Amino acid sequence: MKILGLDIGTTTVSAVVAEDGQVLESLTRDNDARLPGDKPWERLQDPNRILSIVIETAQELLGRFPEVRRIGLTGQMHGIVYLNSAGKPVSPLYTWQDARAEQTAPDGYTYAAELSRITGRPVAPGYGMATHYYNLKNGLVPYDAAALCTIHDYAAMVLSGLTRPVTDTSDAASFGIFDVERGRFDTGAMERAGIDPAILPALSTGSAMGQWNGREVYTAIGDNQASFLGAGGGPGTMLVNVGTGSQFSVYSRQYLRCDGLETRPFPGGGYLLVGASICGGRAYALLERFFRSVGQMLGHEPESAYDAMAALLEREGRPSDIPAVTPLFQGTREDPALRGKIEGLSTDNFTPLHLIWGVMEGMAAELRGMYGQYLASGGAPGRLLGSGNGLRKNPFLRRCFSSAFGQELTMSRCREEAAAGAAIFAGLEKEN
Repeated sequence: MKILGLDIGTTTVSAVVAEDGQVLESLTRDNDARLPGDKPWERLQDPNRILSIVIETAQELLGRFPEVRRIGLTGQMHGIVYLNSAGKPVSPLYTWQDARAEQTAPDGYTYAAELSRITGRPVAPGYGMATHYYNLKNGLVPYDAAALCTIHDYAAMVLSGLTRPVTDTSDAASFGIFDVERGRFDTGAMERAGIDPAILPALSTGSAMGQWNGREVYTAIGDNQASFLGAGGGPGTMLVNVGTGSQFSVYSRQYLRCDGLETRPFPGGGYLLVGASICGGRAYALLERFFRSVGQMLGHEPESAYDAMAALLEREGRPSDIPAVTPLFQGTREDPALRGKIEGLSTDNFTPLHLIWGVMEGMAAELRGMYGQYLASGGAPGRLLGSGNGLRKNPFLRRCFSSAFGQELTMSRCREEAAAGAAIFAGLEKEN
């Protein structure tokens, strides 16, 4: 059975046609739906434009593969869009990068910290409930908002011909204030914070939601879980992903609490323990930007420094006395105020080569620390999988991860893991 999988990312919309777990064809288009914000910390996108890109992408692949029977969706977690009672967007998409909940509330806490304190559940900036809480407190919730959901919940709703969103627990948990162990929203905690639970989407039962052009449309799932599925993850595997951000993910059949990791519901059963670095792959991009700015200072205008960085790594190899780089240049979800640092600089190792290796090893060490927390909580080691362009395009970074984790890193064979994972999930239910 052929299945179409769609992934609505922050910068691209990707699609695959898969059969028996194998990707037959893929297609990626730019997500050009970004909207200007009134505040520098706003990160907004146009949900109607995103839906148009999704439909155009789906139609193109369905034209090539008319025998597709099912459609699965995934996309950028945590972000929210408000819908009216007819299922139409009445707000922009507030993406996971939106930092309104990092702003200081009247009591001196950030809005996210204030919400966490009131509810007793940790809610990070960028999470849907933190964004919604800020909007509530500042009169920004549209007067006709009847529901909120993720962008892929919205797309699945429209394709299914519904007017009220349905969400999988993998997405519901990404909003925050969700009881993962029991698989339900903590409505009592929400009410203590003045949040009306009626605005929440319904939780999915796991079956098809409806049909679009004769194909069954399945509930959307979170992109982290979808990527894990699409990369070949499952029991006994760990996944490190380096892209715009970076994540460490490991599957557990049983509910497990672990310091520094978030326990998320896994589609179809079980849990995914996830540690997320906000900066992640941006750390390497920031270093590239620094090198370009040095070139500009010296009268050069390089379009990119990546090739020069790769050539230096290839030519010189790994040096000794690498400085220790902590790449928390954008803080953490728990403490956005944290910043990166470089330690151990000397007259001998203050060079571009040493800094490149220091940043790469710092990126690997950050995720290795999450793995250490998992082991300390009773987790078992597993084989190491890699995904994301940050790892795929940089063999030296892969070497750093293999060294940090003490085992060989095997890259996923699928380049569109999230879209493939959405297709795999849509194929789990047996045909009638």
